[in-house]
Amino acid sequence: MKFRAHDTFFIRKGWLYKGMKNVLNDKYVFMGVNGNPMDILGIGSNMVKSLRYWLQAVGLTTEPISGKRFQEFTPLGNIIFEHDKYIEEMGTLWLLHYKLASNINEATAWYYFFNEFKQSEFTRDDFVMQLDTYIRMSGEEEKSNRILTDDFNCIISTYVPRIKSNPEKVQPESNIDCPLGELDMVDIVNKKAKIYKKSIPKIDAIHPVIALAVIVDNYNNSDEIKISSILNDSCNVGKIFNLDIITLTAILNRIELMGYIKVNRTAGLDVIKLSDTIQGETHVEKFLWCVNEYYRVINA
Repeated sequence: MKFRAHDTFFIRKGWLYKGMKNVLNDKYVFMGVNGNPMDILGIGSNMVKSLRYWLQAVGLTTEPISGKRFQEFTPLGNIIFEHDKYIEEMGTLWLLHYKLASNINEATAWYYFFNEFKQSEFTRDDFVMQLDTYIRMSGEEEKSNRILTDDFNCIISTYVPRIKSNPEKVQPESNIDCPLGELDMVDIVNKKAKIYKKSIPKIDAIHPVIALAVIVDNYNNSDEIKISSILNDSCNVGKIFNLDIITLTAILNRIELMGYIKVNRTAGLDVIKLSDTIQGETHVEKFLWCVNEYYRVINA
């Protein structure tokens, strides 16, 4: 489990492209081997640490666990940099959100918020108290209230654009918002009381092939996948994307219309079967095939 590795900085617009561009140019950019990373990246020292963390937390880069430290693209990072290096497509944002919200080891608070936290409406204290209980129950070392509060504040800053939280302080040309705020995953119920809620996305907000990518990444090579598992299992689309059964059913119908799955509801089965058009032996290969397929479809 990892907490507050972001150093209180959420992902700014343009950060991920800047980080990836410089990692491609010099895999040691964050280690300062070939120059001061603050000068190269044009951000402060704490922001450098934060960006180094975020690139890994959203699945774009990886670092060796031991030995000489450097960053290199993950297979997903390679695909995204090739097709959408400026991180502009909504599907790209959903993929980064998926990688972040399923990353229990590197972004534990995000994982907990989307997969384990049951309240649809909540305050900061609700979340911090329940996350603290989750950590204790997991047998992990306790974290201070300050650390967990900083994680909560960063989650809110990630998904709630400042035009909603502080409209009077937002400059039109400001790029300080997090791009994941465009996903409308979290909203404000009561600004004064600071009550928030998880929002169910609109059906057409999630491209069917992006939803398919998440489903196959959680696929265990059985012939059929239960719709209840897709809705309720940790790290699957239902949890990660805040879906209810109505929205999920509509998305599955759209995936079926595109020919990637067959939905079977006979005799109360409620399962899906993957089409042979989805290529790859492992769930990772199938996931990456779907990501490539998404960019092929939107650019066709």
